[in-house]
Parts: sequence; structure tokens; C-alpha cells
Amino acid sequence: MANKNSVAFVGLGVMGYPMAGHLSSAGFDVCVYNRTQAKAERWLAEYKGRSAATPAEAAGDADIVLLCVGNDDDVRSVVYGDTGVLAGIGKGAILVDHTTVSADLARTLAESCAERELDFLDAPVSGGQAGAENGQLTIMVGGEATVFDRAESVMDHYAKSIRLMGGAGCGQLTKMVNQICIAGVLQGLAEGLHFAERAGLDLAEVVAVISKGAAQSWQMENRSGTMAEGQFEFGFAVNWMRKDLDITLRAGRKLDARLPLTALVDQFYADVQSYGGGRWDTSSLIERLRR
Repeated sequence: MANKNSVAFVGLGVMGYPMAGHLSSAGFDVCVYNRTQAKAERWLAEYKGRSAATPAEAAGDADIVLLCVGNDDDVRSVVYGDTGVLAGIGKGAILVDHTTVSADLARTLAESCAERELDFLDAPVSGGQAGAENGQLTIMVGGEATVFDRAESVMDHYAKSIRLMGGAGCGQLTKMVNQICIAGVLQGLAEGLHFAERAGLDLAEVVAVISKGAAQSWQMENRSGTMAEGQFEFGFAVNWMRKDLDITLRAGRKLDARLPLTALVDQFYADVQSYGGGRWDTSSLIERLRR
């Protein structure tokens, strides 16, 4: 068994960078890996820890290895192969994948870990960059209860809510539900604000009153102001939402789950991309209505 105070964090993007930082600040011995070494060096200038040249090296002394990269292919690239996490991680350790990926990949990773006497949790997160920076993420977890119990106290350093949803893949399936709901709420909010604009209403006053009733949502509270001002250079990028919705729609077809609104909003996001808004926040749906 590796050192229980030693963790590895693979992937220092807008989410992983602060998540790994919270662990360092909490006193863990953190070893980080990032494909762009300059990002790892910047992290080390801000936090106490170590960096590794490969995912395998980062995982070598860790009781828990945490991943937060881009997509299914990115996860495979840092987990498998001669320099991947599985080439270096010790028996009895836990691999936790915070990336939003397909449930099929989550189940495959669980099988790969079991073959090597390792434990695995799929643990996608919600809360965006602000949630990661403030340690206020919501984490949806798939895996065994005994493994969850061992890993929960580590994840708790960057989360406000952590819940075990079932076996391997259930965390990812729950994240898909999350994205379905967000897509629908944002489209409704965009249409409501657009209607208010066309009607000549004061948007701030409209939000002030309807946010106290049944229309209230996190998106309304946190995005209506920037939507009204046309500010979208922040937050969760449209490109990443389309990646997530593609995963969701593929899963929906396999499950024979009808997702007509989700499919429609996905195409609306494609329009936003065509305007050059791939890096805009997902609340930019309203720009499509203004054109």
C-alpha cells in the first residue's frame, strides 16, 4: 500500500489546477502531471508539491490517483500504455476519474483496475471553474461503497456535495442527467430574457421578481446578469458542453431514451460555435436569438 498522504493529480486544466491546489493546501503530498510542463511549473510556483514527467511516474507513490482531463481519448492516453497511470500505480491504490466521459469507458476502466488489483471510481464533477476554485464542486460517483468510503475524505477538500450513485458508470450517467437539465434550463432562460428584451422590459427588474418564484434556478441567479450584458468570456465553454451532450445523446440512443430538447439545444450550441463562440460560456445561447 502506498503512502496514504500521497496523492497524484493528472491534468491541470481550469478544473484540475485548483482541485490539486486544494489538496496541497490541505497538507497532502501531491505529485502532479500535465501534458504541458509549463502548466505544472506554474502550479508548483503557487503550491507545495512535486511534478512528474509521465502519468506512470506521478502515480508511483500515490494511494489515490485523480484524473481530470478532456475526453475519453485523453483519459485513455494518460491511463494506458508504457507511461500511463496503470504502468506505475501500486496495488491497492485507487484511481479516481473526475473527467466527464462515457459510462462505457468508466466500466472499462473499472475492469482494467480490477485485473491489476486496483480500485476505481468514476467521479465527474459539476460546478464549473468557480466551483473548483472555491472548493464547492458537486461530485457524482460510481463504484463500490468501500472504495468510496476510502476516497471521500480526499475529494471532500474540493467539494460541497459528494454522493455515491451506484456501480461503475453510474457517476457518469448521473452527470449526463445534470447536463440534460442544464441545457434545457439555459435555453428557457435565454428565450425568457430575449422575450423581455423585445418587450422593452427592464431585465434586472424582471429577474428580481421572477427569481423569487418558481422560475428560479442557479443559472438565473448566476448568469442572467452577464447574459443581459452579452458577456461570455468565462465559465464552462460551449465546446465542452457539446462534448458532454454528444456523450449524453449517444448514451440516450443506447438506452432508447428520448431526448428531443437536448438534441435541439445541442444544435443551437453548434450555431454558437459557428459565430466563433466555442470558448464562450454556455449561457451564450441568448446570442443566437439576438442575431
